[in-house]
Amino acid sequence: MDAETLADLFAAFGPVQVRRMFGGAGVYADGLMFALAVDGVLYLKADAAFAAALAAQGSAPFTYVAKTGARTMGSYWRVPDAALDEPDDLAVLARRARQVAGAAVLEKTAAKARRVKNVTGPAR
Repeated sequence: MDAETLADLFAAFGPVQVRRMFGGAGVYADGLMFALAVDGVLYLKADAAFAAALAAQGSAPFTYVAKTGARTMGSYWRVPDAALDEPDDLAVLARRARQVAGAAVLEKTAAKARRVKNVTGPAR
């Protein structure tokens, strides 16, 4: 999918930026990558709860082939086919994926702060 196609798909969600990456494209909103397009398939960032909701709609996680065999990236799940035909439904899913992406950044930042505190010891 090219940048124009992705922007059109997410028009009901709002403006997105598309950046090429490892044979596909990352889709960003507010500086956060919330979607991934690879080989014409669109995936959304998901936590466990969102992944379960997507799985219930027939979705599957992003899978790719590495030198050691097939690998699954459970943090990105395929957009259900029905949502690709309904811009408002895709916008709802995109907002959820954007929320998941934001929460992941906050958790990563908090984990880094905990590691730094453990290494440097308590503040005096």
